[in-house]
Parts: sequence; structure tokens; C-alpha cells
Amino acid sequence: MDVGGRESYREYRSEVEGGILPRSLRTMAFLLFVIQTVFIGVDWLFFRQAFGLFLPVRLGLNVVLGVVYFWTSGSWYLALIIFFASIMVPLLKMISLVLLLVSVQLRSRWQLNQRARLYRLVEVVGRWSMLDIYVVAVIVALVQLQALATILPGPGAIAFGAVVVLTMFAAMAFDPRLIWDPLDEEHGRAPA
Repeated sequence: MDVGGRESYREYRSEVEGGILPRSLRTMAFLLFVIQTVFIGVDWLFFRQAFGLFLPVRLGLNVVLGVVYFWTSGSWYLALIIFFASIMVPLLKMISLVLLLVSVQLRSRWQLNQRARLYRLVEVVGRWSMLDIYVVAVIVALVQLQALATILPGPGAIAFGAVVVLTMFAAMAFDPRLIWDPLDEEHGRAPA
């Protein structure tokens, strides 16, 4: 499906006129639902750390607890990197995509220019999304070099990678021209 092409937009217009939620918006809504479900898995399953020089104690940590651990152990720079790369960036991307989806579905004329900029920002950040995975890999290497702990990624690492990839697909499924449809309808013009 060529999401950005004319055929897709014609298909969208015929679906809107028929009272059906367009395929691109259905796809985006489904992917956002899956992303939010998987994001919870990331938070709960991501890090499994083994601590102890003399005591073989295993402690499972999630991303949030990993941030708290690094902050309290004096590695605040690692805590900030993990917090922004693994929590804030994916969360802000999800919130932005949900905002775009809902505003287009409601045919809102609210802040058209800002929503178009928001989409472009999500698209630019999406190009760098795989960097999140590399940041985590570098942090794992740094932590093990500093002998702070041994980090063994658990099933949450797969969930984290899935969130990154699915967020990129959700952004690609969105057609930014849909933001401007209410303006065309307001002026009595048929959308392209």
C-alpha cells in the first residue's frame, strides 16, 4: 500500500464519503494499540541484573527501576540517557501519534500548522529510533566495563525493539495530508 501516493488518498476519500474509517487510520490505530501494549512489557521486563561480588544474588529490574538504581548509585548520566532514550522518546512519540490520529479522526481545525510540524518532528525522530537500541547496548557495555553490575537483557529487550519498529510503522501509516482536509471542506473545495 502506497500510503503517501495518490491512490491511497483517493481510497481514503472514498472511504470517508462511505462513512468508513480509512485504512491508513485503521492501521495506525491498530499499531498504536499494539505499541502501547508492548510498551508496558518493556517497562516490566527489560533489564535482569545480577549483582554481587561474593553473593550470587539475582535481582530483576525494569527500565524505571534501572533508572532509579543508576541515579542512586551515582551514575546519574547513565540514568538520564536511559530515561530519555528508553522512556521519554518512545512515550512522546506515542502521545504525538495518538494526538494526530484523534485530531484527524475528529476532523479538527485546531492548530493545523503545529500538527503538521508535530508529524514532521515524529518523522525525523523516527529516522533515529534505532538509535535507542544502540544507546541501550552501549550502556550495557559501559556498565559491565565499570563493574557496576552484570546486565542480561531479558524478554523486554525484544519488546523494546518491537516498540521502536512498530512506532516507525505507525508513523509511516499516517498520511499528513489528512490534517488539512477540514480546511478544504470549510472552504467548499474538494480535497485533492
